[in-house]
Amino acid sequence: MKYTVIVAEDEELLLNNLVQKIQKADPDFQVAGTAQTGDQALALIEQLSPDLVVTDIRMPVMDGITLLSRVREQFPFTKFIITSGFSDFEYARKAITLKVSDYLLKPVDPDELKETLTKIKKEFQIAGNDYEEIFNAQAAALTPSQIADLLKDFIVNNYSEDINLNLIADNLNYSPSYLTKIFCQVYDCTPSRYLINLRMSHAQRLLLHEPGLSIKQIGEMCGYHDQGYFSRIFKKYTGKSPLEFRG
Repeated sequence: MKYTVIVAEDEELLLNNLVQKIQKADPDFQVAGTAQTGDQALALIEQLSPDLVVTDIRMPVMDGITLLSRVREQFPFTKFIITSGFSDFEYARKAITLKVSDYLLKPVDPDELKETLTKIKKEFQIAGNDYEEIFNAQAAALTPSQIADLLKDFIVNNYSEDINLNLIADNLNYSPSYLTKIFCQVYDCTPSRYLINLRMSHAQRLLLHEPGLSIKQIGEMCGYHDQGYFSRIFKKYTGKSPLEFRG
């Protein structure tokens, strides 16, 4: 099984070096994209739905902790490795609170990296077993269109919950990037965009027709447990805050 990785590091030489170390440590982890700012990393993550993100803790535009917090809401099962050029207890404490897989000091030691990747792989393999009953099908016998339909049905039935594209991909024996590609071919958007569209449509209906529900309650019903993040996503999507939209 292959796992997709996004690597974020603002210094180009360190970025290239880290990519090489990941590929050498475990070929099953394939770097699908790189970024040199936090906002670039977020855009790539939303586009590719990676299994793992390796990010420097101090990044231009958006630091690693902020990036992690934003991604956690939309991709709760994406794993994170945080890197830092110095020992920073406060950042490390925040990283631990946000349940990162590891916190590595730069330059990243190849043996420590390999050990961390091995641990992450085992976590994916164990967690993937939970989806066997959901997808009791021979994935190899399905056409790309049928696989896309399977993904769409799962999103439609679970958009108010934590969607786990990574574990679904693991169970189907395809990478998230491949599933994203075939989903785009069939539905002209990524699974992540399809999910956001469903959530935002539901949120708009609730705001207009359920005046007794608070903004926080509506966000939670649409899969967002952070009211601030829900409001930012909603405003980006509609041009209005939830309160403004409700009128």
